[in-house]
Amino acid sequence: MQVPADERSPEGMQYSLGCPFWSFADWRGSLYSRDARPADFLAQYARVFNTVEGNTTFWSVPSAQSVARWRDAVPDGFRFCLKLPREITHERMLVGTAAELTGFLRRVEPLGERLGPFLIQLPPAFGPDRLSDLTAFLDRLPTEFSWALECRHPSFYSEEELARRGDDLLVERGHNRCIMDTRALRAGDPNHPDVLAALHKKPDLPVREEPIGLSPLVRFVAHPDKAVNEPYLEEWATRIADWIGRGLQPYFFVHTPSNLHTPELARDLHRRIAKRVDVAGLPDFPGERGELATGQLPLL
Repeated sequence: MQVPADERSPEGMQYSLGCPFWSFADWRGSLYSRDARPADFLAQYARVFNTVEGNTTFWSVPSAQSVARWRDAVPDGFRFCLKLPREITHERMLVGTAAELTGFLRRVEPLGERLGPFLIQLPPAFGPDRLSDLTAFLDRLPTEFSWALECRHPSFYSEEELARRGDDLLVERGHNRCIMDTRALRAGDPNHPDVLAALHKKPDLPVREEPIGLSPLVRFVAHPDKAVNEPYLEEWATRIADWIGRGLQPYFFVHTPSNLHTPELARDLHRRIAKRVDVAGLPDFPGERGELATGQLPLL
């Protein structure tokens, strides 16, 4: 289906906003039309949001056919922020991974200008004793791509000298900081059924909010209770507006434990940002309009 130009993902937003993934059937009737097939999800997603976290690439390298479908499903200006495969970051801890990294980049390179920063998510076990491995890995990264680093070892936050050295590695190479914020998740009822599992999976680390790089990347994990998220959304809206005013091009990804209402929460954040800085509005969700996968509205 050819999407009308005024209903494609918004241009001129000045920042990139999205969710952890697009393949989520429970978004039918809200973000997606109620009759959407899995093959329709990405195109409908990309009519509202202009970026997505590629968490699927952490678990497996996509086929060439999948990459081609992704490329053709989204408009110009859309960006995939793909996570490096776990074999590189978690299993081999960045060591001896030249062949795997090259193979992965060759596979996704057809996305071309639709590639946003690649996310290098390090496991909690990757500590200061491996700083030389991190340095060597960053030095080998192809400069034609953009990169964002997320560290999860507590020492990178609690030890000032180590934190400074980590920051210097990014600044010297022109890479971006990935900021993980789980404060809202931990601020509400910890016994909420949707929260229990997430508390064990998401890191409990300080938020180092100072951006590094042109495109700082934020991963915000919300609580199911909307009221709990209010002060954090306000804080991030102010900060993102400030970054835009400073000429940065940030990426912001919204997570929730079940992800059922993640699109609505992302839209809420965008409305708050729009009160502070001139950004384009988000299109209506296809499912909320009552639209069908054909692009038509049902007859009354």
